[in-house]
Amino acid sequence: MPLITLKGACFAYSGTVLLDELDFQIDSGQRIGLLGRNGAGKSTLLKIIHGALELDSGSIWRQQGLKTALLDQEVPQNTTGSLVEVVARGLGRPGEAVARYHVVSQKIETEGSDELFAELQTLQDTLAEDDGWELLSRVERVLSMMLLDADAEFSVLSAGMKRRVMLARALVTEPDILLFDEPTNHLDIEAIRWLEDFLSRIETPLVFVTHDRAFLRRLANRIVEINLGKLFDWSCDYDTFLERKDALLKDEDTRQALFEKRLAQEEVWIRQGVKARRTRNEGRVKRLQAMREEQRNYRRQVGKVRMQIQDGVKSGRQVVRGDNLSFGYGDELIIKDFSTQIMRGDKIGILGPNGVGKTTLIRLLLGEIEPLAGKLKHGTKLEVSYFDQLRMQLDEDKTIKQNLSGDADQVIQNGEPRHVYGYAQDFLFSPDRSRSLVKYLSGGERNRLLLAKLFLQPANVLVLDEPTNDLDTETLELLEELLLDFEGTILLVSHDRAFLDNVATSTLVFEGDGHIGEYSGGYEDWSRHNEAAMEAAEAKEKKSSPKPQPERRSRRVTYKEQKELKALPSKIGALESEQQSLHGAMSDPSFYKKSGDEIAATTSRLEEIEAELGAAYARWEVLEQLDG
Repeated sequence: MPLITLKGACFAYSGTVLLDELDFQIDSGQRIGLLGRNGAGKSTLLKIIHGALELDSGSIWRQQGLKTALLDQEVPQNTTGSLVEVVARGLGRPGEAVARYHVVSQKIETEGSDELFAELQTLQDTLAEDDGWELLSRVERVLSMMLLDADAEFSVLSAGMKRRVMLARALVTEPDILLFDEPTNHLDIEAIRWLEDFLSRIETPLVFVTHDRAFLRRLANRIVEINLGKLFDWSCDYDTFLERKDALLKDEDTRQALFEKRLAQEEVWIRQGVKARRTRNEGRVKRLQAMREEQRNYRRQVGKVRMQIQDGVKSGRQVVRGDNLSFGYGDELIIKDFSTQIMRGDKIGILGPNGVGKTTLIRLLLGEIEPLAGKLKHGTKLEVSYFDQLRMQLDEDKTIKQNLSGDADQVIQNGEPRHVYGYAQDFLFSPDRSRSLVKYLSGGERNRLLLAKLFLQPANVLVLDEPTNDLDTETLELLEELLLDFEGTILLVSHDRAFLDNVATSTLVFEGDGHIGEYSGGYEDWSRHNEAAMEAAEAKEKKSSPKPQPERRSRRVTYKEQKELKALPSKIGALESEQQSLHGAMSDPSFYKKSGDEIAATTSRLEEIEAELGAAYARWEVLEQLDG
């Protein structure tokens, strides 16, 4: 039985039809990757499924009591409070009492004032009326499962950890369907891999929009595409989808060639002499008109981004040489004793967690900041173009046209003048859209505009700082082709693993304590090297030490660990039952009439249970990865 069904769904925004007589169904067990160009209506469809938008026409049927949770592209601004407070807000009004109870309970351990005891008693009464004890147990269980510190402050977390907290807030509602809009945007690779591992283990159906092809490969078991308001259901995994679509496009090219040949013949016939026009068949004329309309629709559908990098003069053979470079702020070194030699034509990927110093490394290599130690030498005739992930090169209060050409009507492309509107259309901006202010553009449109601006500058060194965010897959693949054909040098910061694999010839990796390793190839090459190195280090450590070492994901689970894995759910269940029992005891007004030692022992045991639960969930995660 389907969870949700759309029939004849129609939705338009600002005169643009996004969904046109669309049929769609979600069933249990499905992890649906939702694909389509920027602006095709993917986010709109998610919001309609969630109930945040209503259809213009058509129908939507939901299984009775169906609950959905939607995680938007961006973390809501001004979100504050401890993690237990942020997560509990997902429960609505009852969540406020749940979060406050946790906060007050923690304060009582250190303060123990009469006011706090009185507030706790009121909260206990509230929780008893609203099934609050079960909700409190659920919040604490989700926090433990996701390895989150209930008392940590949300505002100081990294982008990846904030995403994890927002996922916890969604899960605590126990949704029947999880909806994700670009879940990997602005996450580093470590956070993306954690998210993949977590989502692959839960049974909740997923519908997600993403440009991350590695993420699609790992998770999606059904691919659905939106194009010109229509939905195309491929009902397969991502790699099978690529094979099927490639075959379809080849067939479509053949069909279109035959169609155009037939259309040309009909156009010759309609332009024949007076005698032929007098006797022409009206049905044939109507068919010709229909063919013309089909041709217009086809051209509108297959319109593609047409990007072209302007090569600058050829740089010197050596682009950058750094010897024992160090850089930092205060006593902390971000980069320590780093040496490298970058040659013309190198395409270098840069990997590391968010905030580790990847952009700083680029600025150091380009000479924008001075090293604290070491020597830096640049080659000759360098012409650098910079793609900024924060899009600071765009003026939000000016139009697309003004950002490309200022007050002029032309741009210079490969030494030749070209009308700015024609150039903008290469990046899918119509003349009308080109008159729009940048502040009204979507994330994908802003990235396309920044690429359009970047490629107007002749360059032999391209610096790309997170260029893939918000771009659709088709544009990503075209950008990859351009970068592969580019004869200059590329410095590329990206968390898109497939993009790095397809473009980078070598990779610089932040490995901790300011050390940067250099490896041949892209992400997968580094990952295999890293796995092999860690296995070798483990083998060496095991040989020199009688103590057992932590097991790695790459080996198989042992018989003893299989037994441990099977026993963990019962252990976790027992801990959660004891946790709930202690919560019940503490909800009794007479509890706080006991001696201070008894109260302290109970609260101490509660803390121990929470720690044991966290360790049990972490161990379960490790063993499941080995077993999988």
